[in-house]
Amino acid sequence: MTETLTRDAHGVLVEPATLKIERLLPGPVDRVWSYLTDGELRRRWLAAGAMDLRVGAGFELVWRNDGLSEADDVRPESFREEERMTSRITEVDPPHRLSFTWMDDGEVTFELTPQGRDVLLTVVHRRLPDRAMSLCVAAGWHTHLDILVARLTDTAAPSFWSTWTRLQAEYDSRLPK
Repeated sequence: MTETLTRDAHGVLVEPATLKIERLLPGPVDRVWSYLTDGELRRRWLAAGAMDLRVGAGFELVWRNDGLSEADDVRPESFREEERMTSRITEVDPPHRLSFTWMDDGEVTFELTPQGRDVLLTVVHRRLPDRAMSLCVAAGWHTHLDILVARLTDTAAPSFWSTWTRLQAEYDSRLPK
């Protein structure tokens, strides 16, 4: 996984309202797929919530970011201890592609591409409403994916809120104004 060390881990806006972020992860692809679709495994890096893997199925994501790392981070005042979002699956092609709605009009797609023993995970978040949300989402996906890498490699996860805060400032200087 030497590419993980050299690939820029930052997301980029590929269109004004579309963020793309990639990570090279240890495979196999079925293992990574389970971390996207199994609520208990997803809870360890992103958000809990059972999924019925069929197009049109609704589900709820439940974030408890305070519990994603060992550190006693200080949560920013603008966030609650628990966040919830109702979504609907818009595309599913196990174990390679999963898309679902995000809030009112956004959409997130996970694409898994085998690369030898590793798996390239590409996350595309579409229809970000404004720059402030783009900064929040970019820092969020980046932090959550760093935690996913830690879970898949059995290493210590970074502190969620301090990492997110640092990354939000980095994205502020990286994303177009």
